[in-house]
Amino acid sequence: MWDYLGGKLDRSVGCCCPLWRPVGGWETVAQLVQTVRHTLTSSSSLEMAASEDIQVKELDKRASGQAFEVILGAPAPDNKGEFPLSPPKKKDVSLEEIQRKLDAAEERRKNHEAEVLKHLAEKREHEKEVLQKAMEENNNFSKMAEEKLNQKMEANKENRTAIMAAMNEKFKEKDKKLEEVRKNKETKDPNSDEQTSDD
Repeated sequence: MWDYLGGKLDRSVGCCCPLWRPVGGWETVAQLVQTVRHTLTSSSSLEMAASEDIQVKELDKRASGQAFEVILGAPAPDNKGEFPLSPPKKKDVSLEEIQRKLDAAEERRKNHEAEVLKHLAEKREHEKEVLQKAMEENNNFSKMAEEKLNQKMEANKENRTAIMAAMNEKFKEKDKKLEEVRKNKETKDPNSDEQTSDD
């Protein structure tokens, strides 16, 4: 188990890291230094952890705990900072390099333009196919509607002809029956004609 112990660090170094100690306390100052180095390493202060100038002073010792002052020395002069002081210099670009980049950009532009034109041509072709298909479907529908209308008109004509033929046949039969009735009447009563002629 570990207890938190606020480590008081030298402000000139500019580092303040939390300090943890075992519950039982440190047996030696070497253990404290090792803990400080471990804390600094885990806090990404590698330069300070690498420094050998770490001083630990015991400030106060009580029953409740101990207080220490940890003073870190300055980092070694050969250690380089994490960030350079000046930005890196731009390398000189030759005219050939500039021309090569311009040619590559022109090639990319032409490729992009060709891709756009190809996409537009495919879109127009698709629209043309859709329009052609719609026209074919419209023509087929018109032909089918015309054929159905012609069939219906033909059927109506045939029905009308059949009805007229049936009516003519009926009238002929009626005329035939009337003729037979008239003939029968004449054969049964021939005197009625003579009487009517005498009168």
